[in-house]
Amino acid sequence: MTPRSSPRDSRVRYYRVSGWRREALRTTLWLVPTLMVGLAVALFSVTYALDVAADAGRLTFPGWVSSGSADAARQVLIGIAAAVITVAGVVFSITILALQLASQQFGPRMLRNFIRDRGTQVSLGAFVATFVYCMLTLGSVGHLESGDFVPHLCVTVALGLTLVDLGVLIYFIDHVAHSIQLPTVVAGIARDFRQTLDDLHSDAAAGGASPDDHGAEMRGVRERLEREGTPVPASASGFLQAVGHDRLLLIATSSDSVIRLLHRPGHFVVEGQPLALVRPPEAVGEVSEALARAHIVGAARTLTQDLGFAVDQLCEVAIRALSPAVNDTFTALNCIDWLGDCLCQVARRPLPGGIYRDARGTVRLIDPVITFERLVKGASDKIRQAGRGMPAVLVRQLQNLEKVALALRDPGQGEVLLCQAQMILRVSEESVPEPSDRRDVRAAYDALLVRLEESERRAEDLASPATES
Repeated sequence: MTPRSSPRDSRVRYYRVSGWRREALRTTLWLVPTLMVGLAVALFSVTYALDVAADAGRLTFPGWVSSGSADAARQVLIGIAAAVITVAGVVFSITILALQLASQQFGPRMLRNFIRDRGTQVSLGAFVATFVYCMLTLGSVGHLESGDFVPHLCVTVALGLTLVDLGVLIYFIDHVAHSIQLPTVVAGIARDFRQTLDDLHSDAAAGGASPDDHGAEMRGVRERLEREGTPVPASASGFLQAVGHDRLLLIATSSDSVIRLLHRPGHFVVEGQPLALVRPPEAVGEVSEALARAHIVGAARTLTQDLGFAVDQLCEVAIRALSPAVNDTFTALNCIDWLGDCLCQVARRPLPGGIYRDARGTVRLIDPVITFERLVKGASDKIRQAGRGMPAVLVRQLQNLEKVALALRDPGQGEVLLCQAQMILRVSEESVPEPSDRRDVRAAYDALLVRLEESERRAEDLASPATES
């Protein structure tokens, strides 16, 4: 008899890729302007109805509402529409120029960060919506049997929208001037990292994910999957952007199967190659269909469930800054500082687990989640390699590892930091010719060792009361 699914949380019933959908819609320049145009149409419908009521004598407007002839109203509306659409064209041009500068200075993967910027989208939408409102109002001015119909309230609102657009233009210029500054870009990437980490913890808690372990039960499950698991091929090629764990958990529970995913968000999957292992073989058909719906594959990586993408973005900016063509050491140091902040966020709390169980506690889904070691390597290796012979970069990397050591809660993670520190020290000994600079690197390394020892003692102190009890 096939066991029925009994989720812990009602939200488990839903396909949890809404975050991916929100990200896909947010990374567009048309959605917000389209919504604002819709609001402009609705506003015109309301104001036009009020104008019709006033023209019929059922309503009286206050004295500040614009008044005048039909020709005067047309001239005002034509002038506003022409000016607004001209400014909208300038705003679009500035946006494209900012995207071009971002691609050259920060890398092509930074374009998504600028396209998804709410300030730019709202600015574009404000001008387009005002233009649409003016054109609708212009079309409503006409000659009737009883005389000319002039939508006085609509004209007044159009004038008010023009004043609002003036403020939006000033805001947009200031916003672009700040958004293309590198410290703002780097801090924004770190902020996205924290948001993604929070979302992953929330999703894991809702889905009942537990940390991966290497006990006898899990070893047995993995070995049986390796021996008896049937591979399920990927249906499309591209970067894995999001995974609907809850849907897969429900399918695995209803079909009494176990699924082991072979790729996590951020990996590139190839059509026809294994995407997961499923046991027993009888459940492959149902699971294969669920995998096709639960895996979102696209042409580019996103931050929806991919923590490593934010780290790689910061590393890309740092590596570009360290290249001989740019030679901007201070930008690289800024990126290293924010990478240290990201690693501290991860060190303070464990990463979401990748083991999903049903209501009976049976393992149903195994997900290859990203590890602390992988994030540390991603944040350190490429910058260390690009910073050979640059003591300022090597010292800053060791100082950031020291900050991460202060935030550690798991003593086993100290070995990861120590391994990176030893590689940085060897690079210094091999590539830095000045003895004074090598002593600076050695001093930063020794300070990190002290912090790691303190972290280990702190972990032992925290564990000792539990041991005694």
